[in-house]
Amino acid sequence: MTVASILKTKGTNVVTVQPGQRLLEASRVLHQHRIGAALVLGPGNRILGVLSERDIVRAVAEVGTAAFDCPINDFMTTNVKTCRPSDSIELVMEVMTKARFRHMPVVEDGQLLGVISIGDVVKRRIDDSEHEAEALKRYIVAG
Repeated sequence: MTVASILKTKGTNVVTVQPGQRLLEASRVLHQHRIGAALVLGPGNRILGVLSERDIVRAVAEVGTAAFDCPINDFMTTNVKTCRPSDSIELVMEVMTKARFRHMPVVEDGQLLGVISIGDVVKRRIDDSEHEAEALKRYIVAG
């Protein structure tokens, strides 16, 4: 299975924030959408970074509550790894696990197509395993 199969089920809606927005406003966006991260986009929808719950916790730990008045770009993660729709779910899971992040933008030909989370990847792997097990049961019964 590929990343495209996740996007087909999940959809391509992407929650974004701007680098100059205040951390408090961004945390409200995450809360409102019930998500753990938002992409930080610049001109031309270029990915500048990702702001995650972890980034917010780190900001408060380092600066205190004054961090909420600081711009997102002071705390966002800028080393953003992306994947393509044709990438395998196994590859994406491996990259996310090794690099210890939970959200990955899906990009092709410089165009942002969506974002997948480790939860999306795990759910898809479980669904695939269940379908495979059911197919094997049917094969055994029919054999």
